Amino acid sequence: MGDGAAAPLAGPLTHRRLLKIALPIVLSNATVPILGAVDTGVVGQMGQAVPIGAVGIGAIILSAVYWVFGFLRMGTTGFAAQAHGAGQMGEVSALLTRALMVGLAAGVAVIALQSLVFSGAFALSPATPEVEEMAREYMRIRIWSAPALISLYGVTGWLIALERTRAVLVIQLVMNSLNIVLDLWFVLGLGWGVEGVALATFIAEWSGLALGLWLCRDAWANPAWRDWPRIFDRARLVQMARVNSDILLRSLMLQAVFVSFLFIGADFGDVTLAANQVLLQFLEITAYALDGFAFGAETLVGQAMGARNRAALRRGALLSSGWGLGIGVALALGFWVFGGAVIDLMTTAPEVRAEARLFLSFMVFAPLLGGPSWMLDGIFIGATRSRDMRNMMALSFVVYVLAVWALVGPFGNHGLWMAFLISFVARGVTLAWRYPALEAQAAS
Repeated sequence: MGDGAAAPLAGPLTHRRLLKIALPIVLSNATVPILGAVDTGVVGQMGQAVPIGAVGIGAIILSAVYWVFGFLRMGTTGFAAQAHGAGQMGEVSALLTRALMVGLAAGVAVIALQSLVFSGAFALSPATPEVEEMAREYMRIRIWSAPALISLYGVTGWLIALERTRAVLVIQLVMNSLNIVLDLWFVLGLGWGVEGVALATFIAEWSGLALGLWLCRDAWANPAWRDWPRIFDRARLVQMARVNSDILLRSLMLQAVFVSFLFIGADFGDVTLAANQVLLQFLEITAYALDGFAFGAETLVGQAMGARNRAALRRGALLSSGWGLGIGVALALGFWVFGGAVIDLMTTAPEVRAEARLFLSFMVFAPLLGGPSWMLDGIFIGATRSRDMRNMMALSFVVYVLAVWALVGPFGNHGLWMAFLISFVARGVTLAWRYPALEAQAAS
């Protein structure tokens, strides 16, 4: 079955076009902490510590499980952007079907393996029997929305590829708003407790998928969405599996850096561990701010790669990276001027405040040193150069391990932060080293 009419060109690569892609993602990211705060606040009205801990640990466990499938968002964006840039609108529709099939299958697998997932999680992070039992009740309900949430990764990636990030923002706002309203009704109105919080999230996530499918309705107008020979084409499936597995391995290594950072920091005592946790929120703010422009790079670079337009690829990479640099400088200045006040907002413990201030300078440098790696990630995702991402992450991980070995002993937690930032620099430098090959691919 043919691809149908070619996609119209989206227009020149301007600052306005990039901002139309990036800003809705930044706003969407800003809504994420609000939902967590409401969940905690609602169960906090029950007047007991156990429900708060149960919802917290249950949400963390499920987030960690779903995080594994983040490759579906990134891989879908790269492939769909390239197909769109090449004018292959039939393939764009078929890609959405493939992504949904992977998401639904992954969600069903998570449901089937829930007993193993829960047991393994509590073996690694034990809680009191009361908290564990209540957390299990929470997760037994929420786990049934796994197919919806994982499929939404594919839907989100597809929408980003087509520069429809306003739709992504709408999905996030509707999901979170519905979740908050149902939280209040189920918990405070009906007295359903932790089960009410879980049920609210379950309904919101399935509603989010339904809304996402409706916002992608133009894909269903192209008969290629159900062109099964195309959808199950062996070469395309193998390529999809290769890219997604590379991204998964890269992400696991990146997560290993963060987890080891926390574990090593714990050896310096509870105060230092708490201070590190507070300072990591500065990195989260940085990621939220830069994500929109990294996603813009994914879209613009992917479309240029599909069109085999080297000049457009370079323009897209430079445009998004320029904005990323500007945001990084602004964040660095903001952390320098207001970092102490932010720390005071995050904790009232005097000893934690004092300890966090000792390492605040690392947060000033983090957006500048880490920004290039975030932007290059977006560029390489758009080009689906996943092998480079995997290999350069492996090199960066080795650099991080060596830096920890060399610096933590003599410099303690200062050395740990140095090693952490060095890992970002290593990822940026190694990906920049591979960039000329990426650009050359667009001209081949």
